[in-house]
Parts: sequence; structure tokens; C-alpha cells
Amino acid sequence: MKTYYADLHIHSKYSRATSPECDLISLHHWAQLKGISVCGTGDCTHPDWSKTLKESLTLEENSGLYTLKQNCLTSLPNHLPESCHAPVKFLITGEISSIYKRDNQTRKVHSLILLPSLEAAAKLNTRLATIGNIFSDGRPILRVDPRNLLEMLLEIDPRCALIPAHIWTPWFSMLGSKSGFDSIEECFGDLTPHIFAVETGLSSDAPMNHRIRFLQKITLVSNSDIHSPARLGRNATRFFGNPSYDNIMTAFKERAPHLFGGTVDLFPEEGKYFHDGHRSCGISLAPEESMACGSLCPACGQKLTIGVLHRVIELEKKHPPLATAKCRPIPPYHHIIPLDELLSHQIGNAATSKKVKTAYLQTLEAAGPELPLLIDATSKQLNTLNETGALIQQVRLGKVHKTPGFDGVYGRIRPHG
Repeated sequence: MKTYYADLHIHSKYSRATSPECDLISLHHWAQLKGISVCGTGDCTHPDWSKTLKESLTLEENSGLYTLKQNCLTSLPNHLPESCHAPVKFLITGEISSIYKRDNQTRKVHSLILLPSLEAAAKLNTRLATIGNIFSDGRPILRVDPRNLLEMLLEIDPRCALIPAHIWTPWFSMLGSKSGFDSIEECFGDLTPHIFAVETGLSSDAPMNHRIRFLQKITLVSNSDIHSPARLGRNATRFFGNPSYDNIMTAFKERAPHLFGGTVDLFPEEGKYFHDGHRSCGISLAPEESMACGSLCPACGQKLTIGVLHRVIELEKKHPPLATAKCRPIPPYHHIIPLDELLSHQIGNAATSKKVKTAYLQTLEAAGPELPLLIDATSKQLNTLNETGALIQQVRLGKVHKTPGFDGVYGRIRPHG
């Protein structure tokens, strides 16, 4: 069965705090290195980026996805390993930051939106421009309830989709501890049946989400939410068959095992909000430690930022999981450490060093693009890579050291040895 990977939540150079290299050429190049067959365009609501997408992409009729026009393909870097040459398709995506009032409480929820065409994106932009400033950021901040945003998308084209983004992040998500809700239905009300997938985010993975009853019934997707092309594929979603807009939507809606291959995540402890904590004081606490001190910082007495694991425990008490026998089959999930980080550990130099970059390209030349190598390569194939292959197999077995992230500080994951 043909396997492919998609990373649908990305940002362009028009989003704040992103690399100026977040353009279509760089995204296409890094997608080939990473083994990403379908890449989100990101930021489809930004007028300047929308113009670039219209000028640079062409619709592939048989898949409903977009590819780079021929004149853009000639601009691609020429230092791509031969083993990584593969087609890359783009799916029209964006992210909306909703900051609004509901039930006398300020809510802050991010939504990943997927659209079947640039024409649908243009219609959406016309409507969003009446709500707020869509020029200010690739991820616009708008006073729009996600439920109403979803209704708008469905009116424009019923094939559009809304996926609640990084659903556990404390500050800006559907289930976040700071401004979120306690269920999908609380957020989306009568349109809840149209929410068929949610995004795990960097601080959670499939097993954590399946501890919540209502999330056992819904498809989990993973994306990188990148601000730099080199981080593409750090989280991704795995599919089977031929890439197409309709196949991806069917995979999400039906969790069909012949189409949907599950999630690919960093270890959730690496995320910036796994543990509770207080960055200013350097305090990181597991949920049971945080609960014991009333969720107050033991150093200064201020409120801790409640992390994802703590929030999962809270909602598990409200929505305990179904017995496994009563669930739909749970798709597979995979944890990875990115290849450049494994090579950094192996070589003893920084992941950004010239030595590691050279080793990275040499490894891909020998073994093919990154995600298929980390996830799909056989033991026999990995054995040909000597120490690098041994490290990949360690990670597959979960033999890693974990230092959890907290309050905006990334965690650290490294293989044993």
C-alpha cells in the first residue's frame, strides 16, 4: 500500500516571527527532503500571500491539489539528493486566531482551515475583510466565534473544513487551560457534527488525547505549525493511497484504515507546555506536584501556567474514556526525533553546524527522505546506516531521555547512550 505524509499547518513569511525563507520554493525543497507529499500553503487569508499562491500554483484536476507552475520549478535549489526527488502537492490552508467574548469570558481559539480551491479562499477573504484586518498578519486575529467561522466556510463551499488547532495549548486553543472550553460541543454547538478532526499540537500525542471520551470518537491529525521551512514534518499525518483533496477529507471524516495511517509526533514532553510551570522562576512541575501546591509557584507564589498533561487529567475526570472494546479501532501513532537532532547527538556538534548538515544530506542520499526513513525503513535497511540506524531503532522503541517543556520553554528529548 502506498504511504505518503502531509503537513498541513504551516506559515508563510507573512506571519509574525517567521523566517523570510517561508516561501513556496523553500517549502517545496524542504518537503522533498522531509518526504512530505502534501504541504499546506498556510496563510491563505493574507492578501499578498494569496496573490503569490495564485501566481505560482496550478490546480491539478485529478487530485484537487495544487502544484508549482513550471517557471517556479526551475527556481528550485539544485543541491537536492537524487533519492529525494518526488512530486510535492499543496493544499490551500490557513489559520485564524479568534479572540472574542462568549458567556462573559474572553475566549482565544486558533482554527486550522482547509479549502478545496483558491477561489473558495478568495470568497472567504472577502467576508473576513469585513470583520477585521487581514493584512496585518498571515494568521489574522479576528473577533469571530469559531462556530461562526465554520458556518461561513460551509456556506462558501461545503467541502471546506475547520480543524481546531493545537487543541491543548494553554493560551490559544479549544481546550486550553487559559481560555478554552471543556468539550467540542461547548465551542461549536449545533455545528459540532462538522468537526471531524482535531490537531494534537506539539505538547500532546494520540495516547493522551484518547484518554478523553469525546476525542476517542474523532480523528487526530498532527502538523508542524512551522515558522521555518527546515522544521517541516516535525509533526505530520500519515496517509495511504494516492494524494487528493477528497481522499484526505474522507480519511479525516471516516478514519478509514485504507486511507488514514495515523499521526507522527515529536515526543509530547518536547512541547513548550507539557508540564505546569513558571518560566521566570525556572519552575517545572508534574501535575501531581502542581496540584499539591495549589497550582501556585513554590518560588514566588504566582499562578503557574497549567500545562497540557494537567489539562488532560482534568478533562479525563469529566469525560472518562470508553472501554477499548466500544471504540472504533485506534489508528497507529509514531514518535520521532528529527534526523538532524539524532545526527547532532551522534556527532557531538550542534544540529545547525556544517558538519551535521553535511551528514544529514549524506544520510538522505543513501537512505531516502527523512520521514519514510524514520518511520517506514526496515531493520535491514537501518542496519546499513550503522550508528545512525541504531539510534533510529532506539527512538522507535521509546528508549529516550525526556526533560519536559513548561511555560513556553521547549523540552529536551535525546536517545539513550
